[in-house]
Amino acid sequence: MKKGSEKPNGNLPLMCRITVDGEIKQFSCKMDVPPRLWDVKNNRASGKSVEAQRINLAVDKIRVEVNRRYQELMQTDGYVTAAKLKDAYLGIGVKQETLLKLFEQHNAEFEKKVGHSRAQGTFTRYRTVCNHIREFLPHTYKREDIPLKELNLTFINDFEYFLRTEKKCRTNTVWGYMIVLKHIVSIARNDGRLPFNPFAGYINSPESVDRGYLTQTEIQTLMNAPMKNATHELVRDLFVFSVFTGLAYSDVKNLTADRLQTFFDGNLWIITRRKKTNTESNIRLLDVPKRIIEKYKGLARDGHVFPVPNNGSCNKILKDIGRQCGFKVRLTYHVARHTNATTVLLSHGVPIETVSRLLGHTNIKTTQIYAKITAQKISQDMETLSHKLEDMEKNICRAI
Repeated sequence: MKKGSEKPNGNLPLMCRITVDGEIKQFSCKMDVPPRLWDVKNNRASGKSVEAQRINLAVDKIRVEVNRRYQELMQTDGYVTAAKLKDAYLGIGVKQETLLKLFEQHNAEFEKKVGHSRAQGTFTRYRTVCNHIREFLPHTYKREDIPLKELNLTFINDFEYFLRTEKKCRTNTVWGYMIVLKHIVSIARNDGRLPFNPFAGYINSPESVDRGYLTQTEIQTLMNAPMKNATHELVRDLFVFSVFTGLAYSDVKNLTADRLQTFFDGNLWIITRRKKTNTESNIRLLDVPKRIIEKYKGLARDGHVFPVPNNGSCNKILKDIGRQCGFKVRLTYHVARHTNATTVLLSHGVPIETVSRLLGHTNIKTTQIYAKITAQKISQDMETLSHKLEDMEKNICRAI
C-alpha cells in the first residue's frame, strides 16, 4: 500500500512492485484497499468478505499477467529487466500486433499482384477467411481483434469449430481455410512477431473425394450431341479440347498461337507453363484438338487460340449440356482434366509418371488424386497378364 496517499474514505492506493535481479520498479494497480484488510506479509487481503475476495481476484489477475509478460520477454529477447517487464505489462512502447491487422495488410499487398503473379481465386480465398475471422472473434471471444501473441491451439480449434458449425463448411473446405490461416501465422513467425507456433499439435487432413470423369462412350456421346446454339457448341468444343490435352480452364483461356510449336519429333505440340503452378507442360496435339483449333482459327483476339467465355458461364452451360446428354457426372470444366488423366491417358497405358508431366503437376501424389483406374483398364490388364502366364500355368499344371 502507498502510505501517505490516503483517500477520503481512508483507503490507500495499492501498488505492484517488480524485482528482477535486484532492480526494482513499481506501478499503480489502479485500486484502493482498506488498510484493515491488507495482509502485508502475504500481500493479499485477509478474511473472506466480498470486498476481500474482490481485491484478491484483482491481485491474482495482475500476478498472472505479469508472469505471462515475463515468459513472453524471455521467449522473444532471452532476458528480462524490471523496467522492460513493467513497460510490457503497461503496454508502454509495445506495439500490439494483431491478427486481423496482419491479415488485412497481407490481403492489400496480395491484391496488387492479382493478374500478374497471383490469381484472383486465391485472393478471394484469403479475403473469405479474413471475413470469417472477423465474424468469429466477436461471436466466440467477444472482441473485434486479437493480439498475435494470444494465438494458441485453443484459438485454432475454436476457429475450426466455428467454420464447421456456424458457417456449415465441409471438411475439405475447412482444411483449405486452415491452410490459409496457417500461412498468415507463418508470416508473423518468420519475421519474429510471433515466437511460437499456435498450430503445434493441430491435426487436420482432407477427405478423399471421388473425382468425376467421363467414360470413352460418354466422350463420344458429347462430341456427337447437337448443340442448341453457337455458344453451347463453343463451350462443348473447349471442354473436348481439354479432355484431349489435359489443360485447365485458365490455361486454355491464356493459350496463344505462339505456344503451338513443331517439336523435335515433327509433331505439333503445346509448349507452355501452367498458370497455377508455373510448371512446364508440353502436350502433343492429337487429331481432335487440332481440328478444334482449326475450327476457331482467327476468331480470338490478341493472338489467343480460342474466344473463351468466363469460367462461370462455361460451367453453367456445361451443366445444361450434361443434363442434355444424360450424364450422371455433374459436368464442370475441371471434369475434362480428370477425364484426360483417367480415360484418355491411364486407361490407354500411359504411365502415371508421364501423365504427371503432361498435366504439369509438381508432385505425383496430385496426379494420383486425379487418376482413377477404370474397370475396363483393369480387365484389359488382367487379360494381357492371362495370355502372358498361359505357358507358365501349363507347366505348373503338368507338375501338379
